[in-house]
Amino acid sequence: MTITGKQLIGGEWTQGEAGSFHGANPQNGQKLQPAISTASSRQVEAAVRMAEAASKKFRHTSPSIRAAFLRNCAEQIMALGDELLERLSAETGYPRGRAEMERGRTCGQLRMFADYIETGAHLDARIDTALPERQPFPRPDLRHLNQPIGPVVVFGASNFPLAFSVAGGDTASALAAGCPVIVKGHPSHPGTSELVAQAIAKAVTQADLPRGVFSYLIDEGHTVGALLVKAPAVRAVGFTGSFAGGTALMALANERPDPIPVFAEMGSSNPIFLLPQALQQNGANIAQGFVGSFTLGSGQFCVKPGLLIAVDGEPLQAFIATAKKLVEEIPAPVMLNDRICQTFQRSMSSRSSDAGLEVVAQGKPLHDVDGYFAQVTLFTTSAQTILEHPELMEETFGPASVIIKCRDREEMLKVARRLPGQLTATVQCITDELAEYGELLDQLAETAGRVVVNGFPTGVEVCHSMVHGGPFPATSDRRFTSVGTNAILRFLRPVCYQNYPEALLPPALRNNNPLGIPRLINGVRTSEALK
Repeated sequence: MTITGKQLIGGEWTQGEAGSFHGANPQNGQKLQPAISTASSRQVEAAVRMAEAASKKFRHTSPSIRAAFLRNCAEQIMALGDELLERLSAETGYPRGRAEMERGRTCGQLRMFADYIETGAHLDARIDTALPERQPFPRPDLRHLNQPIGPVVVFGASNFPLAFSVAGGDTASALAAGCPVIVKGHPSHPGTSELVAQAIAKAVTQADLPRGVFSYLIDEGHTVGALLVKAPAVRAVGFTGSFAGGTALMALANERPDPIPVFAEMGSSNPIFLLPQALQQNGANIAQGFVGSFTLGSGQFCVKPGLLIAVDGEPLQAFIATAKKLVEEIPAPVMLNDRICQTFQRSMSSRSSDAGLEVVAQGKPLHDVDGYFAQVTLFTTSAQTILEHPELMEETFGPASVIIKCRDREEMLKVARRLPGQLTATVQCITDELAEYGELLDQLAETAGRVVVNGFPTGVEVCHSMVHGGPFPATSDRRFTSVGTNAILRFLRPVCYQNYPEALLPPALRNNNPLGIPRLINGVRTSEALK
């Protein structure tokens, strides 16, 4: 396929009407061709209007039709072949292996949702049959079903140009639910995003779905995104990005006459708690894993461990010495774009001058480079400093982390209690130690959406049980996840049908159970027909 720099509006590729920009290669800062046109307000309105019209039909498609469509989306993405992988690497600086991994994850996610919706589990079908003879009041026939909420706007993320972008988890789960999707592409990888949008558009056509089921718009700033969030027909927003970006979208959504949910994943410091016996017995290996984790992907993962907390002493000093040697051998990694690179460098300058934060190691320095590169940096500080200045626990997006030295276990627990909401929290330990740290584990389960034991938080498995979410400010709503099949619940709402005519009920609620799905009938889970 050819990258055109156009917008996809209800199945038609058209030139943007509000100017243009270029993507850039972060390795050398050079502009990439072609120029990318920018959507106008009129084009935003057209995309929303077509999504609203498509919703009326798409919401009634069967799970099997949507499943076949999702599987074909994966096939069409794979069919892009080397063109997609090469463009992704050119726009992000990611090596080919990383590009292949992310493509596999993205397609696997589409197929996972296809399999899941065919089970009917997402519908949560429930039937309580009428009890006309019940005293003192009869019970009506009541039937419950999850329904798609309507058009969803998805914002592509800078750091995952496939898995959290045009065909990523937000898009996959919204389409699986039966909701049309309008993607606002990220300007860091416009060519990659357009190629994937072309693949989905082809799958929409082959499935003979309404044209407005999928649209793709892009600009270099925030205008298109703001217009989409404020559009009356839009019913929800999926976002992965910065805290500033997520809260800005939440504010726009709440200013509407009818506020809508913004499911924003906004980042996290992902603390690692290193317990004494593990530090004593396995410190060198843990140091290697820790450095590898916080520098993976240039430290640009939302689950990068930005904090490590341990009790001070000789074992921790040895750990720091090992980590220092490892960090000093790391070449400056490439960042995703100029803005992210500059923000990281400003943050490092600010943190280096903060009282109580000490730079203990830096990676190899930069030398006359034209691209967007950053120096790996490792800090240390005391728990007392962190407790007095909790803002130092905030996420730094890039290859940096802070080791927090505690006086004892009680001070470690105090740090845990002061942590803001997190996507993950990790405990490195000897298994026998955990019995002594029950209070810490309980606190971390309250603080984070995923608690890791003897691992590292980087690497979010795409499977049914994964939770990629957490209390604010990690996400906007702690009840939901953006990875795993439960992500579909963000884009469904329950509807109850009371004394509804059998012939007019949705298929999932009809007596003969034509979908063959499990249902809760009078409190009993069964796939049998209702007689």
